Amino acid sequence: MARYKPYSYEQTTMIPICFDRQIRPGTFEYALNFIVDNELDLTVFDRKYCNDDNGAPAYNPSIMLKIVLYAYSKGIHTSREIEASCRENVLFMALSAYTQPHFTTIAHFISSMKEQIVPLFRDILALCYAQGLIGKEMFAIDGCKISSNCSKEWSGTKAELNKKRKKLEKSIRFLVNKHRESDERYTGTDQYEKEKQAISNLREKVKKLKQWLSENEDKEGVRNRVLQSNLTDNESAKMPSSHGIVQGYTGSAAVDGRNQVIVHAEAFGLNQEQSVLLPMVEGIKENFTEAVGEEEVLQEVTLLADSGHQSEENFKVLEENNIDAYIADNKFRKRDPRFAEAYKHRKPTDKDKAKYFHKRFHADDFKLDKRSNTLTCPAGKTLRCITKAFRNTSGLIGPQYRAQLNDCMSCPYKEKCLQGSRSCARTVALFNRKDPLHGKSYTERMIEKLDSDKGRYLYSRRMGIVEPVFANIRNRFGFTWFSLRTQMKVDIQWKLISIVHNISKLFRYAEDLIPETA
Repeated sequence: MARYKPYSYEQTTMIPICFDRQIRPGTFEYALNFIVDNELDLTVFDRKYCNDDNGAPAYNPSIMLKIVLYAYSKGIHTSREIEASCRENVLFMALSAYTQPHFTTIAHFISSMKEQIVPLFRDILALCYAQGLIGKEMFAIDGCKISSNCSKEWSGTKAELNKKRKKLEKSIRFLVNKHRESDERYTGTDQYEKEKQAISNLREKVKKLKQWLSENEDKEGVRNRVLQSNLTDNESAKMPSSHGIVQGYTGSAAVDGRNQVIVHAEAFGLNQEQSVLLPMVEGIKENFTEAVGEEEVLQEVTLLADSGHQSEENFKVLEENNIDAYIADNKFRKRDPRFAEAYKHRKPTDKDKAKYFHKRFHADDFKLDKRSNTLTCPAGKTLRCITKAFRNTSGLIGPQYRAQLNDCMSCPYKEKCLQGSRSCARTVALFNRKDPLHGKSYTERMIEKLDSDKGRYLYSRRMGIVEPVFANIRNRFGFTWFSLRTQMKVDIQWKLISIVHNISKLFRYAEDLIPETA
């Protein structure tokens, strides 16, 4: 009968370790250690510390940066987990030279990098450029919606949150009255104690709501639309994503087409990407100007972005700055003959939803009376003109009509006519295809450009450039949520994970940069 040597994972042993031998050449940690020590200008951290004459010495920024970047590369994003890794993981011990910083020190180091994070990102970008990893032929811009460190439960407008407060107060009154009506012999039971604790928790929530409502006002979006606020992190936003509705931020990235190096990264607390495009374009320009001294890089490349970034204002700025951009609109695929039979391949639920949506009354179902300048709906009600020059996000202009609220509320076609609308009264706009003052709109010129053979070919490369970057960040690096709060700190985290991504590109492609031997 076979015999084997016994073993136990519960045993403890003392092992002598030489830290520099743990960081072996040819590994990511070796590349990270070499780049931080030899290629980054860490003097940007010096002005943070004023302890040359008195005070305790600070941890070396190179040590802190190494353990934070390596932790992010391994899917470790919280300061407590990083601290534990520095005590228990041999590679973290080696990178940190066994300094074992406290988790509060790690958290403060990350959250206070407001002035240092951009120079560090640009140092890595300049290194990628010097190694020939940036082709400067095509930049693709897109955003990844990532959850933040706050709950959707505490989101809403002031009116909605005030309604929530009244509901909680009603629950408190119910539980208090229930206790008063209970017999004293039930006092001290588990149910009684649970209800008592529930009353205490509800009162804390009401107190939190009252304080926020008294100190804050509603956030305003485009066209004076009221946006939902969040009590925990009011700079975050509730936004739809492929993972459902998330309370968080949009991590936007501009990616080069040659080796998928991130040339600019920025986090935005907005639920729409239209207002993100121009700041991203400006960020690309600033990065290349400061990092490699090229101010006109945007005039040399082709810029790609999806339909979430389309707006007349964006197209106008891009054209005025001579930027060769290809940005899709919402109906791009409907005009593409390659998607003519795409409907056949939809899921059954998607087909049913699409059929139901097309039953909604469209502008062609309303009759125009040019003499009175009114519309007549299929139910025979009159829609009056509220503006003669309404402009939509695509730059099209035309009169807009609105029905009376009472007519729509009692209409038998209400569910069909208002399906998918946020308003209680139907509005209809009759857009002209051309702006009578300026000829074709910027949006129409972008559509013509995109529908050309060259435009379809170039835009088809967008997904292959930028989407794998987000897959790498979310899946390989495990970055699926922001552990910090407020846009400034979240932006630091997003730039840190982008730096990790770019260092991984240097590790893979920059063969002459990192020596093979220690």
